[in-house]
Amino acid sequence: MAVACEGCRNGSGLDLSFSMAFQPIVNITDGTIFAQEALVRGLAGESADSILSGVTEMNRYAFDQQCRVKAIELAAALSSPGRQEKLSINFMPNAVYEPRACIRLTLETAERVGFAPERIIFEFTESERINTEHVLNILFTYRSIGFKTAIDDFGAGHAGLNLLARFQPDIVKLDMDLIRGIDTDPARRVVVKHTLAMLGEFGITPVCEGIETEGELRALQDLGVELFQGYLLAKPGFEVFPEPVFMAA
Repeated sequence: MAVACEGCRNGSGLDLSFSMAFQPIVNITDGTIFAQEALVRGLAGESADSILSGVTEMNRYAFDQQCRVKAIELAAALSSPGRQEKLSINFMPNAVYEPRACIRLTLETAERVGFAPERIIFEFTESERINTEHVLNILFTYRSIGFKTAIDDFGAGHAGLNLLARFQPDIVKLDMDLIRGIDTDPARRVVVKHTLAMLGEFGITPVCEGIETEGELRALQDLGVELFQGYLLAKPGFEVFPEPVFMAA
C-alpha cells in the first residue's frame, strides 16, 4: 500500500499530457460566479474523451493526482486578486487508496500556489459504479480537512438515495437528463420539485447542470433553484475562466 500510494503521489506511470478547461456555476439570483469546474482537455483543447480513453487501471491513480495539480495551478494563475469563486475538481473514487495519504499532493500544491483549500470542491459522479463504504470514507475525510464535497449526475447513478441517507454533501448536481425539457414536462417537474425539497431538508445546495434553454432555466428558477451550469450561460473555456451571460433574475 505504501509503495502504491507513493507512486500515485509522485505521478509515476503517467504518460498522458493534458490541460484543463473551466465552466462556471452561476448564481442567477445575485449575478455572481459560485464556482469554476475544471474539465480535462488535451493540450490543444481536444475533448475529454481523447484523454480519458488513455486512462487505465495502471495509470488512473497518477492521472487523478495530476488532474488535481493541473486544476489548482491553472485556477491560481487565472484568479485575480479578490476573486473568491470556488474550484470544483472531479475525482475518481477508485483512484484513491487512502484519503489522507492521497490528499497530500493536493494540499502541497494549494499551499505552493497560494490557493485556499476552503475554495476547493471535490465532486464525484454518481453514475460511476462505486464501493459505497470507500466513497464514504473519502467524503468524510475530505470534509474533516475542510474541503467542500459534491455529488455529480445525481439521479442517474448507482448509489443514489442510499448514499445520501448516510452522507449529506455540501452540493448535489442534478443530472442533466433529469432536467432536460423540464419546462414542458410535468412529470420531470414533479420529480425535481420533490428532489429539491428533500435536498432543502438536508441543507444541501442544489446545482442544475446542462441548462441549454431559457425555458429550462425559468422553470427551475420557479422551483427555487439559484445555481446553474450549462451552455445557455457559458461554454467551457480552454485554460480561461469564461465570463457567463447573466440572465435577468
